[in-house]
Amino acid sequence: QLQASGGGLVQAGGSLRLSCAASGSINGIKVRRWYRQAPGKEREWVAAIMTSGLINYADSVKGRFTISRDIAKKTMYLQMNSLELEDTAVYYCNINTLYGDYWGKGTLVTVSS
Repeated sequence: QLQASGGGLVQAGGSLRLSCAASGSINGIKVRRWYRQAPGKEREWVAAIMTSGLINYADSVKGRFTISRDIAKKTMYLQMNSLELEDTAVYYCNINTLYGDYWGKGTLVTVSS
């Protein structure tokens, strides 16, 4: 029900914008989050936006990434600037609701030197 897109190959220092669109209505939303999983590593949280609009970022991306949402379009975004080699990962969107979690299938971001 969530489809992430926007990944690709980018040089270090470049930018990408990820999108995550919901195909249907999702009720009881509490938090929208982005996670990522680098090769050989565990999935880690990247950014979150609450229904109140409160936003938090992992220290590793603070100042470089921006999470946002368009409620009317049922889409969330992750603007990624000043990309680093360490940002290479599969990025997943997640919506946490009163009734459970929804996950997108992931989109691959590869940062090259």
